[in-house]
Amino acid sequence: MTLMSMIAFKFFGLVIFLQEAGAEEGGDFASEFDLIQMLRNTGIIGKIVIAILLLMSVFSIAIMVERFLTYSAAKKQSREFAPRVAQALKNDRIEEAINISDKHKRSHLAMVVNAGLQEFRAQEANELTSDDIDASKRALQRAIAIKTNEFKRGLSGLATIGSTAPFVGLFGTVFGIINAFQGMKAAEGAGIGAVAGGIAEALLTTALSLAVAVPAVWLFNYFTGKVDGFVVEMDNSASELIDYFLRNRTRQLKP
Repeated sequence: MTLMSMIAFKFFGLVIFLQEAGAEEGGDFASEFDLIQMLRNTGIIGKIVIAILLLMSVFSIAIMVERFLTYSAAKKQSREFAPRVAQALKNDRIEEAINISDKHKRSHLAMVVNAGLQEFRAQEANELTSDDIDASKRALQRAIAIKTNEFKRGLSGLATIGSTAPFVGLFGTVFGIINAFQGMKAAEGAGIGAVAGGIAEALLTTALSLAVAVPAVWLFNYFTGKVDGFVVEMDNSASELIDYFLRNRTRQLKP
């Protein structure tokens, strides 16, 4: 059983316990045990855990929004860039292709193509050699590595939140259960109200940890898939650009 499953199991077990206990006391406690009451009954440790989880949630949402906007802009500009630069290269207009790539700053394809064309232009005045082609390949590889690293920025934060939020929630859950048992011991024979604070603490921290961790894990996997797709596109563009350089070298070698 995974940690997430264990936390969910404990959470639903506590919910059932509250329902049964509330039913035994005529339902008065169950009707009053709302979110505000749970927050009031939560101890200082529980409040600290809840604050940490809320900060993690805000941070993960910020990453999600920023990455979504970045990936959307890269995809949109690349769609505009690809046919224009392809037409320029088809007509051997290197300068035009470089100018087009300069105008699409947020396109991952433009960055890669620009790096390769800049290196190619530096060698174009002389007869192209295999070393020149290799230099262009290295320039393309560097550009791909840099852009891939940019695309992955923030994803490690999502992964960290997705993996640690359940542990933070579990920490609060353990303290909540401890408080519940202490309440039982201090008020033997009393009703469920004696352990309300500890149970509320356990319920809230468990629920919040799941609410923070699950979206973070989902979005991390989704964004990782998007980055993998961008890397494939950049590799394909680099390969096509190298083919273009080789064709130019072949034309130069013809008598």
